[in-house]
Amino acid sequence: MSSDEQDALDALEREASDFIKDAEIDRIRKAFSLDAYAVLDLQPGVPDSDIKLQYRKKSLLIHPDKTKNPAAPDAFDRLKKAQTTLLDEKARAYLDECISDARRLLIREHKYTVDSPELQTEEFKKEWRQKTVHVLLEEEARRRRQLKAKLQEEGREQRKEEEELEARKRKREHEKVWEDTREERIGSWRDFQKGHKKGGDGDKKKKKKMKVLG
Repeated sequence: MSSDEQDALDALEREASDFIKDAEIDRIRKAFSLDAYAVLDLQPGVPDSDIKLQYRKKSLLIHPDKTKNPAAPDAFDRLKKAQTTLLDEKARAYLDECISDARRLLIREHKYTVDSPELQTEEFKKEWRQKTVHVLLEEEARRRRQLKAKLQEEGREQRKEEEELEARKRKREHEKVWEDTREERIGSWRDFQKGHKKGGDGDKKKKKKMKVLG
């Protein structure tokens, strides 16, 4: 084989490799992000070892250092998040529960039984995936509503606390002003008392004098 022919084969291999990488990047970015199984292209129920192996294979394929595709960093982040979700016991249990709920809903809607042969068809599996998306979206919307309500409640509590702090601050300031002007008030009261007493004696003398003249 000539060097030109070898170069041509190498070029074709590179193009094929780039095509596979681009296709995988595109698949990951189109996968429903709330379904970590879909992002990693795995079926529910696989062991942790399969999750780690699949992540390693996919990450080596689409790593930003391995491809010039500008969407690689985004796809890589999605892939990493999916693995983290599936390796987290609580997060994976929640996802598995949503997937099971979607299956139960479909069985009830179609009036199937758990032994119905329709459950093994590709059509049902496709519908199951779609129902899972629906369930996950509903759960995410519910979670966001709860979070919003919680934040609003926390905001109300914070405002209430701030108002109470402000009220206590005003009270302290009022008490300080009252204490700072105590001597002034006492002095004013004493002056008032002295003036009142002096005026009272004058009135008595005047009345007495008027009585004598009468």
